[in-house]
Amino acid sequence: MTNIDVSVVIPAINEQSSIAACIESALSAGAREVIVSDGGSTDDTISVATATGAHKVVKSIPGRGIQLNSGAFVADSDWLLFLHADNRLTSECIRQIGVAASMDAQWGAFRQRIESERWSLKAIQWGNELRVKYRKLPFGDQGIFVRRQLYKQHGGFAEIALMEDVEFSQRMRKVSRPALLKGPILVDSRRWENKGIVRQTLLNWSIQLRYRFGESPASLRKRYR
Repeated sequence: MTNIDVSVVIPAINEQSSIAACIESALSAGAREVIVSDGGSTDDTISVATATGAHKVVKSIPGRGIQLNSGAFVADSDWLLFLHADNRLTSECIRQIGVAASMDAQWGAFRQRIESERWSLKAIQWGNELRVKYRKLPFGDQGIFVRRQLYKQHGGFAEIALMEDVEFSQRMRKVSRPALLKGPILVDSRRWENKGIVRQTLLNWSIQLRYRFGESPASLRKRYR
């Protein structure tokens, strides 16, 4: 089974500069449908998404977990793929999910290619891959995919202020090991470039550690911003 129906869900707020490339990548990869879940954009995100070919545009309350669930609610496919608006699929990604499904995969994510030649960002890519391999913990910017039935059975994403991807993966890894597909999924380097690679990486690690030791997602969101 390599031909597979996948609904790609893209949460977005004010992503007019990146949403078209994200949608186009999903369509080119063979997504059955592309759903944009908008959390209240004040720019042209919605009109750009519609013009680019998104099959459905959902208006949602802001919050990534809420937006992901809102998009998934209207999805028709047996598989869901959650894609950040500043990420892009490469041509083989959907086919790879089909191959993984034929081997009884239940969920998983992709290897990344952060769009920069900096060795430090290549090291981050490698570290993220190891996290999935050994901790069974994909993050949202690795393109989490899951059987829709399993997603519904376990209640979807927690509608929390931050770390919805981590919380989801922590629950899913109790069900089965995530498949790590070679992808790659392309990741915009802007958040590292804008804040500085060391600063952004240390912030990410701090947020993860604080979450692990019980700090609330609402408090963590304030720190992240």
